[in-house]
Amino acid sequence: MHSPSPIETRLAAELAEARPDLVDRYAAELPGARAAVLTRLWRALAHEPLPWVARRVRGAHSPALRLADGRALHGPRADPYATDAYVTAVRLDGEVYDDPARLTADLGWPHSAGFAAELGHSVASLALSRAGQEPPAEAPEEWPDRDWQWEQRVVDGHPFHPNCRSRPGFSAAEQLAYGPEHRPVVRLETVPVAAGDCLLTGDWPDELRDGGRLLVPVHPWQHTHVLKGGSAGPWRDAHPLMSLRTLALADDTHVKTALSARLTSSVRDISAYSVGAAVTLSSFATDLADRTDGLLHITRTLGAVTAGSPDLAALLRESPQAYAAPGERVLPVASLATTTLPESPSWLAGFTRLALTVGLRLLDLGVALEAHGQNLLVVLSGTGTPLRLIYRDLADIRLSPARLRRHGITPPDLTGRLVTDDETTLRRKLFGSLVAGALAGTAGSGPVLATALEAAVRHLPATPDLTALLEGPLPTKALTLMRLSPEVPGDQWTALPNPLAALR
Repeated sequence: MHSPSPIETRLAAELAEARPDLVDRYAAELPGARAAVLTRLWRALAHEPLPWVARRVRGAHSPALRLADGRALHGPRADPYATDAYVTAVRLDGEVYDDPARLTADLGWPHSAGFAAELGHSVASLALSRAGQEPPAEAPEEWPDRDWQWEQRVVDGHPFHPNCRSRPGFSAAEQLAYGPEHRPVVRLETVPVAAGDCLLTGDWPDELRDGGRLLVPVHPWQHTHVLKGGSAGPWRDAHPLMSLRTLALADDTHVKTALSARLTSSVRDISAYSVGAAVTLSSFATDLADRTDGLLHITRTLGAVTAGSPDLAALLRESPQAYAAPGERVLPVASLATTTLPESPSWLAGFTRLALTVGLRLLDLGVALEAHGQNLLVVLSGTGTPLRLIYRDLADIRLSPARLRRHGITPPDLTGRLVTDDETTLRRKLFGSLVAGALAGTAGSGPVLATALEAAVRHLPATPDLTALLEGPLPTKALTLMRLSPEVPGDQWTALPNPLAALR
């Protein structure tokens, strides 16, 4: 049914030069990678408010999408919370498609050609990510000790985004050299910039100063492809984390670098707004976390700098490891799916209760966290019991001055996109990232998520936010719509069926 796409073929040729031992494994992983990306795409087609879909019809054997141009698209029933690759093919006017990139291109919607290319990259890179894993018989069974080792276990990327592994601009050799799932050590570089030309907040260590110049840490991919070489020197070795552009140093400091490539939805640079707000926001959020009775810690931003461009900027942040006692483990919530813990209904209910307790408490106070599986981490006891949470990367949270003042809290001196009193915006931010994101990705299906939520919410304080979570549809970002309508600024949203509705 499928002939290799040009992107798949090109990556195979690059792999033959860089790692010929992986070529056969890469080819063997391609069908599964196509199904994984197609499953994510079908979720979007079935549930997002795409203007090119006229109506959705529940058929006797499979749902159908009636397109605005008169064509019909058929596929399996779509569980919006499922994380397994259950869609191996769909039919567009009777023609069978197993390749999400070819399907998207043939849909012919505005911007679909560019999105199709991104999906092709997602398939090829996902196959490479899977091919680079140790065979099961050789993989170590014990749990990692370091937080960055847990991040290496997340192979498939975002559980619901069709661009889960899209890395345009990265060759096969560069993906092997920089992708956390390939377990590399990356040598960071520094670019010297006159201090007077920089915006600096917080502390900047002596080792990143050279007289009147500041040394800005730079990812080697950024130095080669965006900064085009120029003055730079080697700095320190680091382990890449899930976001690719954030890396852990040997002393556990995390370095967030600018990486001006489009990964999933966004170009990963660092704005002057983020640098200017970083330390103020960090200080405020860490103080606010004290109101959670020890259930939440927020990693502090130590320093942030930009050299007049979002392409040349960096943040230094403390490691979540700082909040783990001896015998405890810290791991991103996205890594939980690589363990057997979520298979226990009681464990999943307890974790869900912890996450909702913290998230709803902060929301009531006036802070909506972007608590997806990458930003939210959990501290586990030696036996796997979830003890408390850690949150990192405050760049996309939302603050409500009105809610903060209602609790006698003085809002931080910040303006701009971080600040809003709009109830819908605040709830979307938390519910879409935490419930439709982190918890759904951990549960792996709608029925399992519903059971965990039902067991957890009965113990939570009754608040208007909890009522909104229980009674309304569940908001989540319309990730495919956003890629197909780049002219629309900001986030776009869709409403998923509330998983609790099936239990009522």
